[in-house]
Formats: sequence, structure tokens, C-alpha cells
Amino acid sequence: MRRYDDPVEVRKGWVTGMEGPEQFLWHGRLWKVRAVLAHWVETAPWWQSSGARAVIGSDEPRSDGGTALAADLLVERELWRVEAGRGSDRGGVFDLSFDWSDGCWQLVGCED
Repeated sequence: MRRYDDPVEVRKGWVTGMEGPEQFLWHGRLWKVRAVLAHWVETAPWWQSSGARAVIGSDEPRSDGGTALAADLLVERELWRVEAGRGSDRGGVFDLSFDWSDGCWQLVGCED
């Protein structure tokens, strides 16, 4: 799967019995989701944060008492692996990401 970090516009709706991405606009082309193959949630790499490093002693202690580490644990994004196509083409498999912290969608992977 090729990796991307491209913003996309997503229209949500019902696909294969669940609410999720129904269509997305990528590089000016409209893709229709034919099936949702997988759906999961990922947290940010909190173990790389300065708060986590301070807790394990590999960084200077923080003056915020570790509240930044707690905030790092709350950062998450929702990922959707979908099969999508344009018209009658065979299409491909796409990984779409929704970031709860900024409300933005991105295409993060594509296999076509």
C-alpha cells in the first residue's frame, strides 16, 4: 500500500450497514465507497511525547505535573479502510483517516 498524507473531502452516509465515508473527493476526482473493509481507532504515539519521556526519566521533569501526557493519551484518529471506485472502473482500496482534534479527513494509504 502506498502511503499518502493528502487532505480529502468526505461525505458520510450508510455503506454496508454502517455509517461511515460514502464518497470522497481526492485530487478533484469523486470516489464512491463500495464497501467498508475495516474500521479502527488509533491513539497518537504518546510514548514519544516529552511528557512520557519525563515520566520514565529520560527527559527533564515537566512543570505541568504530567497533564501534557494525559492530553497526549486523548489524541486519536479514526481510520477507515474502504473499497472505492469511479464509475465502472475496478477501483482500489483506500485508507481514510479522520482526526478528532481538528475535524479533518486525510487519505493516508492507497492500493489500486
